[in-house]
Amino acid sequence: MLADILNSVPRRYRLPADMPSLPGKRAANPSAALALAIEQARQAVVRGDRPDTKLARAFTEALARLIGEAVHPGTGDPVIQAMVLRHRHAHVREYASLVARAGQDRRQVRTAVDAVAHPARLQRMPDGPVREALAQWRAAAFRESWRDVHMALPHLLAMPDIAGGTPFQTSLARLLDNPALARLQRLDALASDELVRHYQALWDGHGPRPGSAEAAAQGGVSQQRGKAVEASAARALGALAEHLEREAGAGAAYRVVTSMRVPSSIPASHERAKTEWDAVLLRRAPDVQGDPAWDVRLLVEAKASIEAATTDLPRLQRGVCLLAHAEAGVVYPFQASEGVVRLRGSSLRALSADEAGLARSVLYCCDMPAEPTPRLLGAAGRMQLLSALASLAFASALEEGRDADPRELEPVWNELLHAPGWAAVLEQYPRLRQVRGLMVHIDDLMAAPRNFLPG
Repeated sequence: MLADILNSVPRRYRLPADMPSLPGKRAANPSAALALAIEQARQAVVRGDRPDTKLARAFTEALARLIGEAVHPGTGDPVIQAMVLRHRHAHVREYASLVARAGQDRRQVRTAVDAVAHPARLQRMPDGPVREALAQWRAAAFRESWRDVHMALPHLLAMPDIAGGTPFQTSLARLLDNPALARLQRLDALASDELVRHYQALWDGHGPRPGSAEAAAQGGVSQQRGKAVEASAARALGALAEHLEREAGAGAAYRVVTSMRVPSSIPASHERAKTEWDAVLLRRAPDVQGDPAWDVRLLVEAKASIEAATTDLPRLQRGVCLLAHAEAGVVYPFQASEGVVRLRGSSLRALSADEAGLARSVLYCCDMPAEPTPRLLGAAGRMQLLSALASLAFASALEEGRDADPRELEPVWNELLHAPGWAAVLEQYPRLRQVRGLMVHIDDLMAAPRNFLPG
């Protein structure tokens, strides 16, 4: 009955098996034209054919148009524009490299400063110029005045109570030559450069800086949104459980648990696998001695967007593989929001991460409306195409006003066809189809029991 009900749920996000059968004129849209060229190339590879030069030209011309859109002033993509700026200018690349490790460097320097001038240590020192100088020095470190931190070191080392081979002197001398402090000073010096400021402004235009108050606020809103979708999906699954229990009659029991966490006792690697499931439909297992045990009937993941589900799929597949490594004769305790729930290993072992297995046992739930024109080139694939070295060189030529021939993008085409790191881009349409096939709108799932007509 469950399988029949799920088969009857409308799949409003579903895509056709053959991309060219999609309606509408997509050639004018470079993203859609690229997706079509990639899918045609994949089909040729599957058939054992070599994609022809006409298809290669369609790909490079569409990629050239996509790059042109991305670098267009005002309407382009600020992330790609920042990457192009970094590609063109060595000191912007240096700044970006320093920013990437600045958090680690700040922690290292502050730890070194605290080893000498922590407030608890200073309180044990007698009042005087050394204590005052160390307190001011520490304050400079914690307001991130790295030049002041460095410039104060020779003065501190020359103070009579520090000089002469004391532990303080050794620690301060070591910090004087610390590469992390030098990098932080260089970062501050580069931050005033005009191109660097433009680079940072482009990143800021994309979104708040990591670690900032704005980023924390945005993360909080996203988290609340995600929790709301999860709660709606759990309610819809609960309505389905109640219907199944009524229809199954006496002796059958269904329940829904949320935030179900996979125990470490399942004998398989948990690395990069989904280890917490948003909502799970369970049926009580018959003839189990002791406390009740349950069988998994459906795994549900709630997503605020289709794109989020697409990027989640590999992790979900690894999560199902993890569950399928359960031992058949074992009952496993899973922690959920509703408490500990005991699941039979035999029902977990029956799960499968192949396409047919996921279709039987997994749903993605979303509350977003289906787009009239689905986006066929995923965000991750688009970013990989635009950030390839040949793409950045092509974009740099456009930025500098030089003639750029789409044939200069042929290295990207060759990587797409042959490089293992491009397999996810080449396979992006089948993956998108699979994700959208697993996805249902929460309203449709909620309505499924009352709309289901047996037979």
